[in-house]
Amino acid sequence: MSDLEARIEALEVRVAYQDQMIEDLNQTVIAQWKQIDSLKRQLNELLDRVQEVADNAGGPSAPEPPPPHY
Repeated sequence: MSDLEARIEALEVRVAYQDQMIEDLNQTVIAQWKQIDSLKRQLNELLDRVQEVADNAGGPSAPEPPPPHY
């Protein structure tokens, strides 16, 4: 095998490893985006619940009288 053939083979091996690494990284990014989307949905649901509780709490219509010890 000539030096040129060896160098070409080494480059082909490197490209193959890089292709696999890119695919692995892509799968990781996809999984992270799915998790981010899920967390965003959960956060929105929690914000809706908090808003609903705040709307339903209303608060007293008249101020509370002071405690009896005053």
